[in-house]
Amino acid sequence: MTVHGDADRLRIEALLREQGEPILKRWIDLAADTGGGHADRALLTGRLREIYQALHLSLEKGGDASDLRGLLGELSRGQAREGFTPSDTASVVFSLKEAVYEVVEADEDFDSLRGYIWFSKFIDDLGLYTFETYVTAREKIISGQAEQLLELSTPVVKLWDGILAVPLVGTLDSARTQVVMEKLLEGLVETGAEHAVIDITGVPAVDTEVAQHLLKTVMAARLMGAECVISGIRPQIAQTIVALGIEFGDIVTKSSLADALAHALRRSGVQISRGAGKRVVVGTERV
Repeated sequence: MTVHGDADRLRIEALLREQGEPILKRWIDLAADTGGGHADRALLTGRLREIYQALHLSLEKGGDASDLRGLLGELSRGQAREGFTPSDTASVVFSLKEAVYEVVEADEDFDSLRGYIWFSKFIDDLGLYTFETYVTAREKIISGQAEQLLELSTPVVKLWDGILAVPLVGTLDSARTQVVMEKLLEGLVETGAEHAVIDITGVPAVDTEVAQHLLKTVMAARLMGAECVISGIRPQIAQTIVALGIEFGDIVTKSSLADALAHALRRSGVQISRGAGKRVVVGTERV
C-alpha cells in the first residue's frame, strides 16, 4: 500500500473509532430494516456489537480477520437456522458500508473518502464470505431434515411377536432403500424377529430399479435369519412386474398386508381359524 493509501486507511480507522457508537447504532437500524425486519432486536444488537468490536481488532492487527470471520460464520449459521434468506444475511453485513459512508460524507475529508473505497472492498469480501457460509449451513440443515424425514417415513412396526412390518409410502430410491435396510436389520436384531413384512401399498409404481432395491432388502434380512414377505402387490403393479420381466424368485408376495400377516403367523406356528360370528380365533400350534 502506498503512503497515501496508508494515510487513507488510517483515517477511516480513526473515524471508525471516533464515531464507533453512532456508526454501530446506525448499522443496527439499517440491518434491522434491510436484512431481516423480523429479527429479534436484542439478539441482532448483541451480534453486531461483537462483530463491530472484532472489526476494530482486525484493523488494529493489520487486517487479520480470523476472529471477525468466525463471528460472521456464527451470524450466518444463526440466520440460516432462524429462517432468514441469503440476501437478508448478506444485507446485514453490507449495510455497514452505508452507516460508515454517512459518517465519511459528514467528515468532508478527501482522505476519508479514499479510505472508504478501501473499506468498502474489505466489507464486500466479508459479505461474500458470509453468503457462502450461509449457503453451506443451509445445505447442512436441509440435508439433516431430509435424513430425519427418511427415518420418519420408514417406520418399523411390530405386528406380532416375532413379526415386523415396514410400510413404505412414496418413491423408493437408493438412499431410501439404504435407510429401509438399516432400520429393518436393526429391528430384527433388537426384537429377534424371524419374519418381516415389507408393504409397498403406498409405493406409486414399481420398476426394475425399485424391484432391485426390494430384493436387496429381502436378501439382507435373510442373512440375518429372517423370512420376508412383500405385500401390497396391486393388479397394476403385478402387470408392470410381468411386463418388465422382473422375477422375485422364491420370495413370497401377497396382495395385502392382512394376507402377509396371516402367512407370517402360519409360518410362525400360529393357527388362524374363524369361529362363530366371524370372529378370528388364534392359537399356537403344538409340536
